[in-house]
Amino acid sequence: MSTDQVMEAIRANADEFIQLRRDIHHNPELSFKEHRTSDLVAERLQSWGYQVERGLGGTGLVGQLKRGSGKRTLGLRADMDALPIKESTGLKYASKNAGVMHACGHDGHTAMLLAAAKALAEPGQFSGTLNLIFQPAEEYGTSDSGAVRMMDDGLFDKYPCDAIFAIHNMPGWPQGHLVFHEGAMMASSDKVYIDIKGHGGHGAMPHLAVDPVVAAASVVMALQTVVSRNIDPQQTAVVSVGVFQAGHANNVIPDSAHLELSVRALDNGVRQQLQKRITEIVQAQAQSFGVTAEIDYRRGYAVLVNSKEETDFARQVGVELVGGEKVTLQGPAVTGSEDFAYMLEKRPGCYLLVGNGDGDKVGACMVHNPGYDFNDENVAVGGAYWMLLAKRYLV
Repeated sequence: MSTDQVMEAIRANADEFIQLRRDIHHNPELSFKEHRTSDLVAERLQSWGYQVERGLGGTGLVGQLKRGSGKRTLGLRADMDALPIKESTGLKYASKNAGVMHACGHDGHTAMLLAAAKALAEPGQFSGTLNLIFQPAEEYGTSDSGAVRMMDDGLFDKYPCDAIFAIHNMPGWPQGHLVFHEGAMMASSDKVYIDIKGHGGHGAMPHLAVDPVVAAASVVMALQTVVSRNIDPQQTAVVSVGVFQAGHANNVIPDSAHLELSVRALDNGVRQQLQKRITEIVQAQAQSFGVTAEIDYRRGYAVLVNSKEETDFARQVGVELVGGEKVTLQGPAVTGSEDFAYMLEKRPGCYLLVGNGDGDKVGACMVHNPGYDFNDENVAVGGAYWMLLAKRYLV
């Protein structure tokens, strides 16, 4: 089957899956609560002849289809959960669930994979075993996210995969443009909670208090030197202070101050170095101001690393489908994080991006924004990519 025939097969049903995407968008569900979405996916997969197992990782499921005598096994993954964000798009299909919206495009990722699933269910499309992984709770943010829980429930034991692949939409790139990156593509994501405790007092008599606010402010400034002076300039690292809470009145020195950090790296060694230096700086600053500091350092998602062979294969499929002018073979790494990283620690594979729109075009609004929406043009592009990849891998 040629690439034109693949695109025709997907576009023939594109409207069906655009409407499905909008239905999911209209009915968003948070992490581990994707019951309606899971029902919708399971019903369709079963109607097309897939063997479906539900309940993996809570609301996750796998649709498996075996064809021919091929021995290879392939895993394709889509995420299903929404975010705790109040939507501001004003779209007819905007979220009807207050404070919850598909602000990252998981509705589109699910629709793309379902579009491919229907086309691939037709006889003679491939030879081997196709495992379609619909994952909950990618947005969960901790090391017991949807990917981990699905694997803990035996995902790869029950459904062995020689390789696994996933796609994420990316605003800022032209719609339908495919972006690949061999090696470390997305950052680890750690959270740090710091409580600095002093001794409160009257704002008019600061010498009788031990001020945690000044100490915390010094910590914030000192932390800026971690990336600029402790990390190799050729490495990527991020230390952002997102929360600084202290006091309730302008004439009262509080007893404590609270900080929360987001820490990211594209290398495990750098990740370790960041934890060491942040801990040392916080304790040293606290001591110098006569306060105490408690640090709760929580490891989040791992560094996402794409394997060479599978990335090369994924690139070839991309070039074949859309042409070299619409493919970036080695795009920049991303300091966002993604729990598909855990699956890639267990199986070789590739995580790639598809442009959602750039400039002032539809789809250019960044993810995790109340005004974001998935670009419906990518339902066909993503579905065709999955279909072609499966046909080229399972032969």
